[in-house]
Amino acid sequence: MSAAVEISGASLGFRGRTLWSGLDLSVQPGEFLAILGPNGSGKTSLLKVLLGLQPLSAGTWRIAGDRPVGYIPQQRAMQEALALRGVDLVGLGLDGHRWGLGLRGMAERRRRVAAAIESVGAQAYAKSPVGHLSGGEQQRLRVAQALVGEPDVLLCDEPLASLDLGHQRAVSALIDQRRREAGTAVLFVTHELNPILSYVDRVLYLVDGRFRIGTPAEVMNSTTLSELYRSKVEVIRIGGQIHVAGTQSALCEDEAHHLDEEERVS
Repeated sequence: MSAAVEISGASLGFRGRTLWSGLDLSVQPGEFLAILGPNGSGKTSLLKVLLGLQPLSAGTWRIAGDRPVGYIPQQRAMQEALALRGVDLVGLGLDGHRWGLGLRGMAERRRRVAAAIESVGAQAYAKSPVGHLSGGEQQRLRVAQALVGEPDVLLCDEPLASLDLGHQRAVSALIDQRRREAGTAVLFVTHELNPILSYVDRVLYLVDGRFRIGTPAEVMNSTTLSELYRSKVEVIRIGGQIHVAGTQSALCEDEAHHLDEEERVS
């Protein structure tokens, strides 16, 4: 089976600092890959590369498939005065978005938009102005917007941020449903693994130019994370969840050092 995403010998640097280098990664159709690491480690930048917005410093990448790439951005509240309706927002994924797909037939367009809205359970508020909706409702519509083009690859940039636990579970389940039913490859950037742990096949963990790739059990353990952070990190499993306890120097200082660095990569 051909890989949905293929990255070979990839490096990305910024102002003399290497975000990551020597990255070889193949993501198969239907695979759920979680991308973890502190702020500034290159998680969002990796998605920007795959969206064609950021060139690599070295190496190559390729996305297979005939259908567009779906993209779910971080959850950000939309202005209350925004008059755009939910159904219009979803429709942008077909004909008004840089990753969208143009359709000539309006009937077919309406059918696909309606199907995407139904798939995320947003029928009740799809015709309401998005600025009047809750964060969870807005994010469901963003998921529908990403899925309406029936993508072979779905890139998710912290789509659970600022959502309560119930909406985190709902959005995660919707994304997992899509990959199981359609064989969509999912690359999911997150700071919190537990809401998606039951769906994840492999983890890519990035820290200060270093990385590890493997199953959650292979990566999310004390030995591996201590090696990545170069300081003592304890990983504890309780009730089916993973809890990471690190020293101040390993976790907090590393995040503070790279805070907002990634957002400046362009």
